[in-house]
Amino acid sequence: MSRGRLITLEGSEGVGKSTNLDVVCEFLEEKRIRFTVTREPGGTEIAERIRELLLSETTEIMDGLTELLLMFAARNQHLTRKILPELDQGLWVVSDRFTDASYAYQAFGRSVAIEKVDTLRRLVQDGFNPDLTLLLDVEPDVSRGRISDRELDRIEKENLEFYQRVRAGYLDLAEKLERIKLIDANKNLESVGSEIRRHMSEFISSLNHDSAIADR
Repeated sequence: MSRGRLITLEGSEGVGKSTNLDVVCEFLEEKRIRFTVTREPGGTEIAERIRELLLSETTEIMDGLTELLLMFAARNQHLTRKILPELDQGLWVVSDRFTDASYAYQAFGRSVAIEKVDTLRRLVQDGFNPDLTLLLDVEPDVSRGRISDRELDRIEKENLEFYQRVRAGYLDLAEKLERIKLIDANKNLESVGSEIRRHMSEFISSLNHDSAIADR
């Protein structure tokens, strides 16, 4: 039995991750690939409790480093209790966000030193990273407008300047990491979905190609 793959969707609030996560799932179903869906922060009972703490409003201001540490505490639980065991069972895992979000939100958004994110990533992940990341990108003022009619959590209530920094963080990662596929989410849903399917097809083709070479 071959090991599963981790596919992550990234982007700030309002970029359409929930809608396009369905596109990824439909694609995997068509390919008859067994998969599970999860999210960050969250994914396990303990990690979901940490999520509640992270997103709930309090009278006390949460320090950026505290936020980062809580994110990685939830991530460690998520990784060890859900993601890695399911990958070992041959399941593909589709996650709404993973560590790239910590670089965008805590390093760029909260101005926590990137070196601290790097240290926690090495400690928790021990070299493990997503196999493919689909980064949905829109201008912050557009994404903010898309969520204006819903009840916002603590992080969603941040100002436009914060989300401009978050976007800059994501774009910086996309320039550096080949696994991240930048998708213009300003386009209509059909166009965005088609681009996601194209990247998924290319990814699966690359896996089949590597497998064929290994079998020679």
